[in-house]
Amino acid sequence: MHELSAQLLKTIRGQELIRPGDRVAVAVSGGADSVALLRLLVEIRAELGILLSVAHVNHKLRGEESDEDERFVADLARQLGLELHSTVAPLEPTRESGTEAAARQLRYDFFCQLARAKRASKIATAHTIDDQSETVLLRILRGTGIRGLSGIHPRFILKQQGRVFGEVVRPLLGFRRAELEQFLVGLGQAWREDSSNRDLNFLRNRVRHLVVPVLKESFGATAVENLADLAEIARGEEEYWNHSHPEIHTFRPPAPGKAAGPAPVEIARIGSLPLAAQRRLVREWLETSASGLTVSFRTIEEVLDLARGPAGKRIELAGGCALRRTQRDLRIEPAREKLRRAEYEYRLPVPGQIEIPELGIRIEAVLADRVLANRKLVPEPEREQLLDPMQLPKEVLIRNWRPGDRFWPLHTKSEKKVKELLAERRISGMERKLWPVAVAEGIGLVWVRGFAVPAGLQSPSGAPTALWIRESPCAAISRTR
Repeated sequence: MHELSAQLLKTIRGQELIRPGDRVAVAVSGGADSVALLRLLVEIRAELGILLSVAHVNHKLRGEESDEDERFVADLARQLGLELHSTVAPLEPTRESGTEAAARQLRYDFFCQLARAKRASKIATAHTIDDQSETVLLRILRGTGIRGLSGIHPRFILKQQGRVFGEVVRPLLGFRRAELEQFLVGLGQAWREDSSNRDLNFLRNRVRHLVVPVLKESFGATAVENLADLAEIARGEEEYWNHSHPEIHTFRPPAPGKAAGPAPVEIARIGSLPLAAQRRLVREWLETSASGLTVSFRTIEEVLDLARGPAGKRIELAGGCALRRTQRDLRIEPAREKLRRAEYEYRLPVPGQIEIPELGIRIEAVLADRVLANRKLVPEPEREQLLDPMQLPKEVLIRNWRPGDRFWPLHTKSEKKVKELLAERRISGMERKLWPVAVAEGIGLVWVRGFAVPAGLQSPSGAPTALWIRESPCAAISRTR
């Protein structure tokens, strides 16, 4: 057995990357690293007790050269007697760094297809120490935290729509690119050279060909291993925080009956933690609650400054959202431009139901038996919201309140502006902006969420039926961010 094969066998068993009985598809581009991984796994497959196959994706980025790569991989699989899983996933060639990410996503989509079809339980990719060090350098230069420094992970789960189908493993993260090439030369095994790897328009290539050689020359060849070691240390730190500090991983969608939008985070909760935990808490909160927001170190520091400052302050963030500091918490709201457009209205049949995407809820008009309603059907706090269906049309308009809207809740002395009613309950920001009301033609506002209905519209205690306007969460609707 070759020395590298023995080392790979030890790595796989030590990290439990592959188990006996696994169907392993090796992702082979045709380059030296992936060809070496395939040849090494062929040598130790009997010891591992696995079934090997080959997976290849042709992105058509380099025309005939890409087709030659595909033919090379197909010939290699045939020579080794292995099944080939091949697909064409074209990408338009550009000079932008986003091309690499788009190609990677297409490859992993294909890997997931293989796993879903039971053609493979594990996909092995050929990332090396060199790839790891380049990734760490790229992230440092672009700006990153501990999670970013963890670099390329040895394994990650393949899942779609919450279902797990397989796993990607990277058994060569402890191997150098040069030693893999020497292994292939010793076998007399050819490989393909990707001409785009020399294109300095790509950030990774600039790091590989301009930055890494300077580091090696100035600090020695071990600089590459040191960067890979840093990734390993950072990965351990992330695992510790993720498993030992549940207090920073407790964010949930809004509860039924609450206003739309992500949950706030309490100022006291942030202040009770050490600085490192504060930063992680804020990052977790933003990533969970603010869709589309890129969370950088500077963003986190802005949020912490806001938390330490006076109530009433507001900051605008990228991605169309803003943060507002109240007396008790921080709240995520749409940016001012979005806030101006945040209006909705839907027609609700009586009886009937509608979905309100802006709130992420379903609103129903239910005709309930009046006796049962008083006993158990309707929660006690909502019994003063029961309407007399005989006084209402067969349809009401559900919308967010508007300036000038007035309402006279039961047990109050006089009619008030909805704005004042909400202010008295300290409902503010986006929560107030989206607060729902029901409007009946010829009558006006007949229902405001959370308030007793007007005395003249309340269902009499002796009436056979009552109209109950209620709401429930609608999981299929995307919540307003």
